[in-house]
Amino acid sequence: MAPASYLNAKSLDLRVVDSSALLSHEDHDRQRSLPLVEALKRDGLLKNPPVVTPTGLNDGQYVMLDGANRIFALEALGIPHTLVQVVPYEEPHVELLTWYHVVCDIPAATLRHAIESVEGVTLEPASLTHARGLLSARAILAYYVQADGEVLTIAGGGLDLHERNRLLNGIACSYMEIGTLYRNKTDSVSELLSLYPGLTGAIIYPKYAPEEILDLAHNGMRVPPGLTRHIVHGRALRLNYPLERLGADISLEEKNIELQQWIQHKFQNRMVRYYAESTYLFDE
Repeated sequence: MAPASYLNAKSLDLRVVDSSALLSHEDHDRQRSLPLVEALKRDGLLKNPPVVTPTGLNDGQYVMLDGANRIFALEALGIPHTLVQVVPYEEPHVELLTWYHVVCDIPAATLRHAIESVEGVTLEPASLTHARGLLSARAILAYYVQADGEVLTIAGGGLDLHERNRLLNGIACSYMEIGTLYRNKTDSVSELLSLYPGLTGAIIYPKYAPEEILDLAHNGMRVPPGLTRHIVHGRALRLNYPLERLGADISLEEKNIELQQWIQHKFQNRMVRYYAESTYLFDE
């Protein structure tokens, strides 16, 4: 077990903040956020705190990196304050990766038509290798891999970040409510079919840079839900903080004092473990 001083100094900055100070860089996913409201109401605990980073503008605001669904659920329960983990938005503290959207349980023609209906985008057949190269160079918006192996590039927009992001949101919104949505990191049809028997196809999105995420959040724009994947080194999990304390009728300052006392108690009683290695959790 690592000493408490190491954890406090290096990787654990937990605060209670006003939800109005949080800027979202992505929309919440209704397929995930609505069940989460019920889970929080049932358990009465915030298990894993959302992860945020300062905007860098000295305005007292933060950009949410992970946890948009949890923050939506807390607000839906009428809780004005949120317990968050604050991290620097740079390596080695945070790595920014991208999830791919896996769509299941609808006909292939339905999904293709939905994407084609987005004004300003065009679909063209391509090999998987060529589509990967085009996406890496940002020459296309995304590409679509069908369950039968056909690959279609999705083009449009140009070089402007905000316009490309608007089109990417349009693409995601076109299918969010008509199929079952999962997230994965492969564009291999054989792998996807082994995991999702009802596979319709996968939409492969580009990798964002932290500077782009901050720019979009500053301008009130959001990337499609369930797209960004932030790997946080030294992340606080299984906190299990009582929601009644976040919703208590006391000041924000008092809630932070209470939180720090609660954390200190956990450390003093050896109730916190630090795992440096990659870990599989089976109780989510």
